[in-house]
Amino acid sequence: MNTIKGSLHGINKETARNLLDSRIILAVLWAAGMLSSLNGDTFRLSAMTKPLGVNSEQLSVFAVVLVGQVLMSGLTLTLKSPVSRWANRIMGIFYAVITLVYWVMGLVSRYAGYEIVWATAQLVFALLVVWYAWKWTNPEG
Repeated sequence: MNTIKGSLHGINKETARNLLDSRIILAVLWAAGMLSSLNGDTFRLSAMTKPLGVNSEQLSVFAVVLVGQVLMSGLTLTLKSPVSRWANRIMGIFYAVITLVYWVMGLVSRYAGYEIVWATAQLVFALLVVWYAWKWTNPEG
């Protein structure tokens, strides 16, 4: 029998893998993506020695982009499965595209190495969101 060592109940490996609900995995991925973004911004802001020169419209766009990740971590847990799956697919692709554009701009503009590292982490998390949302089986059907 294909059991996990130390298991008192003889749970097989496939059952153990399914214990993590897709909603929890996706919510954690959204939070990890947001943390990657915040870490990258913290490094960027701490490296700046002159005033930001950012206007309120730019800050508003930045806030809208970031709040999507925060909302998705909560909505993933509260929306019905079919809606949550599609929302994660769409928003994951949206964030992957935004991050990929930023990443390419960073390579072309020769951003600091730490920005490329954090952008890469964000891209990986966004792509993992899309992957898990696509793999997510419908428990209701």
